Amino acid sequence: MQTITTLDITDARKLIEGARNHADKIGVPMCIAVTDNAGNLIAFERMEGGKVTSTTIAIDKAYTAAAARKATHEYGEASQPGKPAYGINSAIGGRLMVVAGGLPVTADGMVVGAIGISSGTPTQDLEVARAALAHFSA
Repeated sequence: MQTITTLDITDARKLIEGARNHADKIGVPMCIAVTDNAGNLIAFERMEGGKVTSTTIAIDKAYTAAAARKATHEYGEASQPGKPAYGINSAIGGRLMVVAGGLPVTADGMVVGAIGISSGTPTQDLEVARAALAHFSA
């Protein structure tokens, strides 16, 4: 039997708060998704003005980061033509995201969940995800 540490709703709310604060600061309303360590959605917020199309993208970024145990932009780099993961973005019905904005959340060196951000540029999405992690760790 295993004991697994994973994010809970309180953790998810704190991550969303950090993401929302930074999104407000840069003036880009975001879709924010938080999953548990297996990629199951815990909480989601579409800020006023967040793109409707970014809802699924944010959820899938968090899913990818949790399930793959790596940042989505790392998959982006590895999935280019000639690279070892070329074409992986079409796996699992296209659910694996290879665009920046999905980051695993770790505790004691283990992935306990993930956050996915979408509605800005990939750079803005990643910036907001990083700010959420910093807020969570503070």
